[in-house]
Amino acid sequence: MSYPLDPILTTVAGLRSRLTDGLSGTVEEGRLPLARRADGLVGSVIDSSTSLLAAQSHDVVRFAMGAPAPDLTPWEALRDAAVRVWDSSSFTYGATEGEPALVDAVVSRGRETGSPWRPERMVVTSGGMQGLDLAFKLFVDPGDVVVVESPTYTNGSATALSYGAALLEVPVDADGMDVDALERLVAEVGREPKVVYTIPTFQNPSGVTLSLERRERLLELAHRWESIIVDDDPYGELRFAGEDIPSFDQLSAGDPQVFSVRTFSKMLAPGLRVGWVDADPRLHPLIIAAKQAMDTCTNVPNQHLAAELVRSGELDRHLERLRGEYRVRKEAMTEALTSHLGDGVRVTDPEGGIFLWVTLVGPNAGIDSRRLFETALAEGVAIIPGPALSPSGRFADAFRLCFASTDPDSTRTGVERLAAAVERERSST
Repeated sequence: MSYPLDPILTTVAGLRSRLTDGLSGTVEEGRLPLARRADGLVGSVIDSSTSLLAAQSHDVVRFAMGAPAPDLTPWEALRDAAVRVWDSSSFTYGATEGEPALVDAVVSRGRETGSPWRPERMVVTSGGMQGLDLAFKLFVDPGDVVVVESPTYTNGSATALSYGAALLEVPVDADGMDVDALERLVAEVGREPKVVYTIPTFQNPSGVTLSLERRERLLELAHRWESIIVDDDPYGELRFAGEDIPSFDQLSAGDPQVFSVRTFSKMLAPGLRVGWVDADPRLHPLIIAAKQAMDTCTNVPNQHLAAELVRSGELDRHLERLRGEYRVRKEAMTEALTSHLGDGVRVTDPEGGIFLWVTLVGPNAGIDSRRLFETALAEGVAIIPGPALSPSGRFADAFRLCFASTDPDSTRTGVERLAAAVERERSST
């Protein structure tokens, strides 16, 4: 059986063509009079996999979506918190900047965990994605250079493209974004970036972490260039090995050139759609005005639910459980990959987060992960191929796996199926 590669593998250029072909023009021509910005709306090749997987009728082990483990969702804590906040929660509009109960809870917890959150720098958002949208909306004009990691979280780069950004992809290695390469590439293009978009800790998709030396160097470059660092860190609290590395807001507290984006999605549940941004207080009125043009306010009951989980300590207890379990799941996936694919793959070794980045090497070096995606899905396992994680469609020799969403037994089954798919592809090349 054949499975459609569109939309999950469509490159940015292909997405633009598919989305706008036959639509631009005038009403008299029978076409829709789209705004010029519509050409930059490329959507999410990652999120499109949700619909694709829902259409499958056979059993599929799902390594594709970067979601917390459903079986580890703190159902009882969520239910108990919902009961406690039900009578006190408002079901009308809330303050655009966020419910005071949630802001206070996050700031108080930050004092305990070493994060210097301040109420005047915070605005509650509808998940991390709204935080990214606010950042790029405020800072990016059409044609501005925006640096992105390569590979990267293409929902973030797609948001930058929607505001007309010119993307500059910078390679990633075991220590995160190669900041020396960044400086060299900026010199080559002859234009300083308006924004540097980074996922510094347990990066999506590679799982690697930006080293302390590179964080400090990136701050220096941002100050020299007068660039904004959009610090997207949904995974930082999921460290299960190694030593913590100070965040940008810890290294340079109150820095006006750091725009931090945070979310409860990976800590609690994506469906809550509750996050926050921490930014220069001078931006506060603009962020509020921009958000009021989007959704007026973030879901008020869910803000109170999140606040209750933070205040009661349930969030920290849940995170402790997640960290232990995710370590077990990561080790199970790594061991299975070594056992079934051996020297045919090179795999990253993250100390937290939810992703592994797998590169096809040795006897598998000639396999294209775009073809492997289709064959693997037929075998009953879902992956995200490398080109879906690069705006320019790079990394045909690599793919992303999420180890968090499956228990060790399911992981081993999925990797066995993946190995069978690799064997089929290798035999056909």
